[in-house]
Amino acid sequence: MRLLDGKIAIVTGASRGIGKAIAIKFAQEGCNVAFTDLFEDENMKATETELKSFGVQAKGYASDASKFDDTDRIVNEIVSDFDKIDVLVNNAGITKDALLMRMTESQWDTVINVNLKSVFNFTKAVQKIMLKQRSGSIINLSSVVGVSGNAGQSNYSASKAGIIGFTKSIAHELGSRGIRSNAIAPGFIITEMTAKIPEDARKAWEESIPLKRGGTPNDVAGVAVFLASDLSSYVSGQVISVCGAMNT
Repeated sequence: MRLLDGKIAIVTGASRGIGKAIAIKFAQEGCNVAFTDLFEDENMKATETELKSFGVQAKGYASDASKFDDTDRIVNEIVSDFDKIDVLVNNAGITKDALLMRMTESQWDTVINVNLKSVFNFTKAVQKIMLKQRSGSIINLSSVVGVSGNAGQSNYSASKAGIIGFTKSIAHELGSRGIRSNAIAPGFIITEMTAKIPEDARKAWEESIPLKRGGTPNDVAGVAVFLASDLSSYVSGQVISVCGAMNT
């Protein structure tokens, strides 16, 4: 028996990167996956096909996670298609890095809305389903910079720190109904986004990590599977860093 057999999960921002790795890992463990991204494009279609290859139900939905009404509509559509929701992975996120003195209001607002408000939107929409079920696992993607901060990322750091506070609060609010809420804080993970970093800077960063390598999306996905499964049935309100001991 696979770890997530029969479960239904929503994974936001899952057409690429960490979100896609989580969706694939879930499908490999028997989970049916509804996933979202901003556009219904070739990446979404390819991801949907790949997920279905593991013998599970899978469907992609075009959704702007930062929009409250759009999120509510999509969650209702997912429930209609899948009947229930056991796991929510709030992964959708962006960066618009700049030193504070150069950061525009738009850069601040966009990152906060996509990274933080999206977590509120989806959790708010999904909680009514989980409350009726009296069960559920909410997994929020934060970051080590949400714990320790980082120069040039005040907007991103603030959004990811906000996710941690939200995660802990929801764990207190919903725990009595059997709903768990946890956060994952990835460190330096090798994705399309980090691939844009110059090679010399990337190598210097990797050398500063005790495990002497950058993480992979699969490293994060493995922790997400643990938090989605019954193996973590008494784990709630926690932040698990996946950073190779970079942030200890």
